[in-house]
Formats: sequence, C-alpha cells, structure tokens
Amino acid sequence: MPFRRRQGAARLAAATLVSGLAAAGLLATAGVAAADGAPQSEGGATATIGGLKTYGAAVIHNGGTDEQVPAGLFEMSVDNGGTLQTYCIDIHTPTQKDARYHETPWSGTSLSGNKNAGKIRWILRNSYPQVNDLAALAAKAGVKSLTEQDAAAGTQVAIWRYSDGADVDAVDPKAEKLADYLEKSARNLPEPAASLTLDPPAVSGHPGERLGPVTVHTNADSVTVRPPADATASGVKIVGKDGKTVTSATDGSRIYFQVPKDAQDGWVELSVQASTTVPVGRAFASETRSQTQILAGSSESTVSATATANWAMTGAIPALSGEKNCAKGGVDITAVNKGDEPFTFALMGTEHTIAVGKSQTVTIPLQEGQAYDFTIKGPGGYQKRFKGVLDCKTEGSAVGLTTQTLSEPSPVTAGSPAAVESNLAETGASNTTPLIAGTAIGLVVIGGGALLLLRVKKTTTRD
Repeated sequence: MPFRRRQGAARLAAATLVSGLAAAGLLATAGVAAADGAPQSEGGATATIGGLKTYGAAVIHNGGTDEQVPAGLFEMSVDNGGTLQTYCIDIHTPTQKDARYHETPWSGTSLSGNKNAGKIRWILRNSYPQVNDLAALAAKAGVKSLTEQDAAAGTQVAIWRYSDGADVDAVDPKAEKLADYLEKSARNLPEPAASLTLDPPAVSGHPGERLGPVTVHTNADSVTVRPPADATASGVKIVGKDGKTVTSATDGSRIYFQVPKDAQDGWVELSVQASTTVPVGRAFASETRSQTQILAGSSESTVSATATANWAMTGAIPALSGEKNCAKGGVDITAVNKGDEPFTFALMGTEHTIAVGKSQTVTIPLQEGQAYDFTIKGPGGYQKRFKGVLDCKTEGSAVGLTTQTLSEPSPVTAGSPAAVESNLAETGASNTTPLIAGTAIGLVVIGGGALLLLRVKKTTTRD
C-alpha cells in the first residue's frame, strides 16, 4: 500500500510564520480574553493516557528507509473511575505521556473525510481485545497460534494502513498474517454513537420560562442529573416536561431549566453523569498535540456532559456552543439568540448579527496543529470557553518526520536491538516536536485575542 503523503511542511511553515509575528509583538494590540469558564467538551469520557501495555513491533517503509516502532494497545485511566484500551490512528505524531484525552466525534479528528474510517471500526470489533479467543483469531488469520502481543501488533498495523495510508508491516510473521487478514476482510461500519451527550449543550430565554429542552443521548441505563452549583441562590430548578424536579434521566429524556420570574440576569450550568462502557470505535482526541486514539475496549467507566442556560429580562440573550469541524478546518461556533434585540459579534474582522429568535453557526478557521484558547462573553456575566488543538490530519513523510519515542535523540531502525527495548510508552514522534509545541504556544495568543471578539448590540440602556 503506498504511503499517503501530507502537506505538513506547508502547514508548519504557515503556523510558524504566524507564531513568529505573535512573538515579535506585532499582535500586541490583541488582548487575550479571560478564560474563567470550563473548556468546551462534546461530552462522554475524559481520560489520561498511560502507555503501551500490550505490544509487538512494526516496520514503516518510507522512501527507502525502514523504521521500527512499537505497535499495540495503550491504556487510559478515566476520570472518576474506569479504564480504556486504545490503538492510535496517527503513526507519525508522538504520544505525550500523561496527556489528557476526551471522547470526540470522528468529525473532530483525522477520521473526518477518511473513507476507510468504518473499516477501522470493523477491525476493532473483529480483533483483539474484543475477540479474546486467540486460537479462533489465529485460525481466521491462517496461523497456528497468536500471543496477545502478536494480536495487538497485528491489529495496530492493520489500523495504520487505513488511518494513515502507511506502508507498514508487523515484524513477527504471525502478527503480519493477522494484519493482512484484517485489512482484506474489513468492511465499512457506521460511526458509533457517543457514550453521553446533551443536545443542545446551551439554551437561553427569559426569567419565568422553562428553558430547553435539552435531550439526553446515552448508552447508559440511566444518568444522574446534578443541579447547578448555585441553584439555591439563583432558584433555578432542573425539571421535566411536567414541571417536576429531575434527578435522573434516560436516553431520550428531555430536561429543562426552570428559571424564577424574579431571577436577576445570569446563567448556570448543569452536569449529567453515568457509568457505562464506551462504545468501541469512539475516537479520543488530546487537549495537546498527542496521537489521536481510537477505542478498542472499555471497562465500566464514568462519563459526563454539561449544558448551560442563560437568561435576561431584555436585550440579546445568546446561547453559545462549539465543536471542531475538520471538514472546514476550524472550530464551529453556534450562537442562538432568544432575546428581543439583535446579537452581534466580530469574527476575523467581520461582523455577524443574529436576529431575534434566530441561530447562526460561524467557523473559526485555524491552522492544522494550532492550539486555541478563547472565551466568548455575553451579557449578565455569561461566557463560554473554547480550548483545544486542531488535530485533523495525520502527519506524512512530506514533513520529514521520523518515527521515534519522545525520549530518543534519533530514530531507531529496523533490526536495532534498541528498537523495542527503549521507552515504548509512546509510538511515533517527530524531530519537529519542539517546533510544534512552540508554535502552539504562540498561537494561543491569537486564539485568545484576535480570533473572536464578542459584544452585545444594544438599542436601549439597561439598569
């Protein structure tokens, strides 16, 4: 299979240029927005990556050079309880030890636009560890036996062939036979649903109204609904359609924020939490530039999601939400205005006005690999923070990347004893890692100040 080349050099050059401008002070007039709110999340599981737990070795063939890398299963620790097993889907990007990850739709990762993404899910469902009968798996692959290490390495190699278009082989012949079997047998399957989300993640309206509904989507039997932290002070209640207080919900439940008539302008956030297994094939993206992962197995794990409600007596009343959109190369910001005045915000030097009762989605364009961290503010202290890294493409040989672990000064080559004996907690790395990190730091300044400025267009003065 030919190695898929990427235009990484151009992306890095453009990002470095912008970063240099920021470092030189040419963007000094763009103030960094305050970031007091919680970072945006699509909901689901949040976890910290540990390292490779079950693995073998693989060789990447690239332009006449063979590079040996570890290949297999990672383990993640889920916040508030649970363990995940994952394979990586970006062979040339380093895995940052102890990096934070969150469950993410395929549209927000390098799987966006990948016509073979569904085949990766088939591989996950039909190989190790979902299939733990290694004798049966070996028979399908046409080999006498498989160890767990063989099974993990062969599965990872098959995934890389579809996720990265990589020309890669397993070192062990039995693992290689498994990889070939999985690659040839794979069929496209649909993206799995999230373990837990709230739709929409933000609502708005007037005091005295029931704001919503917010619909629960989950594969858990039930979820616990946690009222806003300041619910007592604000008087806001979380209720069902019948107006009764809600403390738990199930898939498809519709819940509302009941705001008192005499409530001062303000906003609150509720959270829902459940214990469930995360569906195989869910993607996990890092909050930093660390290898994107795809789920191969899950214990009973804690998942959560949040939703906000914003209210005011008069004026514009926005509800803000956002998510990464890899197809458009940016972050989609959706603003809904339930007020009685237009809501106006400036984006990349262009004003966008949302009429009363209308909704609009605006895409903030970002460079590949760019970190962003900005907060949008509205009336009554309402604010929404958006933070992350646009990680939509796998790195290719066009950037001159080498495949190594973060602790190694140079790549190891096939046949070298150090190839598998060295620090195997990270698969894939780059001699441009410091450049990427420096670029991301510089671009946070742009994300915080120059990308998005928000204000309310007022036609009357409020007390």
